[in-house]
Formats: sequence, structure tokens, C-alpha cells
Amino acid sequence: MTNTLLSEITLYPVKSLAGINVSCWPVTKTGLQYDRKWMVIDKAGQFLSQRRLPEMALIHTALTDATLTLSAPDREHLALPLKPLGGEVVPSTIWHDQCDAWSVSTAADQWLSDFLKQDCRLVYQPDDVVRPVDPHYGNASDQASFSDGFPFLIIGENSLVSLNQAMPLDLPMNRFRPNLVISGCPGYAEDSWREISIGAIDFRLPKPCSRCSVPTIDPITAITGKEPLTTLNRLRKWQNKVYFGQNALHNQCGILTVGDRVTVKTTGEKQPPI
Repeated sequence: MTNTLLSEITLYPVKSLAGINVSCWPVTKTGLQYDRKWMVIDKAGQFLSQRRLPEMALIHTALTDATLTLSAPDREHLALPLKPLGGEVVPSTIWHDQCDAWSVSTAADQWLSDFLKQDCRLVYQPDDVVRPVDPHYGNASDQASFSDGFPFLIIGENSLVSLNQAMPLDLPMNRFRPNLVISGCPGYAEDSWREISIGAIDFRLPKPCSRCSVPTIDPITAITGKEPLTTLNRLRKWQNKVYFGQNALHNQCGILTVGDRVTVKTTGEKQPPI
């Protein structure tokens, strides 16, 4: 697989909002720099996502050297500091993890509450707050930001080609919200990868990604359909869950660039074993 290359890099500054495609980006201890450093929570401190509020897909994000900007249909853009200096400590829950986060601003809370028609707050993960990866799948030093549980999600381009042919539809890759997309490998090749390198960074792929309802949401309209879950249930179901893509952990910090060579170092049984 000498022509296996990194073809897309996407970060999602605010969990469950639209992502940003970049051509070159730093990798920090928690993954892509600024990836899911912010999160929207409800009044009880529980994280909110497109699973509950599909309209979150309509909120776009943009980064400059100093600001995070949110934009949405029929709303004024909201610019926020890229590196908050502090805020109220807000206990926040993401799945089974409780994390101390910082409040961002009442303006951000109001902007999001108005658009989503739900009382909510925007919180930020300070650099000194450590959220460990599940020890069943990672090492003691592995950390995550506000991602579902792993720093990276990897999908092969031809895996989506195979899935689209099976539906048959032409769903875009952003339905599945990967961080890294790989070209030049067969469909679902990533199911058997255990250790790979992308450029100068080594990755471990300990667990396939089980899929929820988010890929059924059209990111342009926020309308929910039946696909791809109907087809994934037929072709990619194991132990009552459906899978598409692989979660990944990184061994080093550094820089990723579109076009970086991907080297498969270790393979194993397919995960899921279907």
C-alpha cells in the first residue's frame, strides 16, 4: 500500500458542531489542536449533541490566531477568545466521565440557547484538566478532550465508497465526522489495522467506532433520514451495534499534513469481526 496517504484532516472545535477541514495541523496530547476543546451542556451539566439536537449541525465554526467564531442561519456571528484566561468552574458530564470545565461567557450561552431553543451553556476544557482514555483501550498517558472517548476517528475513503454503493446513495464523508481520512487502501482495510504511522506520528487503533443516529442527519439541512443506519444494520452489525471507522490513539505530538504517507505497521483480526 505504497500509495496510502492522508487525504483529509478535520477538527471539530465545539463538540457536535460543524467541523473545519485543514491541510496541515498540530497534534497535541489530546489530539488535533483545539479539537473538541469546547462543548455545549444543558442546565444539568450533561453534554448536548446532534443525537438530541440535530440543529447543532447547522452551527459552523471558524478559527483565527485569536478567536473561535460561531455562525448559524439568521444569526449574527459570535467571536470568542481562542484561549480563555479563566471562567467559572462548571462540572460537566460526557458519557460516564465527569470533567471540570470553564464557562465561556453569558453571551455565548445566550447565543446558543436562542438558536437551539434549549437552555444551554458553552464550556471549555482547560489545559490542566486531564481526561484519561478508557484504560481497557489506552495507556495511562492517553488523554482525550471532549470527544466521545478517543482523540481520533479514522476512516478510509474506499470504505465510504463501498457503503455508498451498498445503499446506493452518495453520502459525504462529513456525515461520519472523522478526524483523519485515508486514501489508497481497499474498503474497510482499516478494520484490520492495529498500528500505523501517518507521517512522523504513530497511531494505535484499539477499537472500532460504533455509530449512533448522527450519520443519519443531513449536515446542510439538519433533517434526519434512515440511512446509513439501515444499511449498516444489514452489513456492519455486531453484538447489537453497527460500526464504521476506527478509533485511534497517538503516540507522539507533531504535525499532520494532507498527503502524509500512511504506513501500516501491525494488523490483526478484523474489528468488528464481520
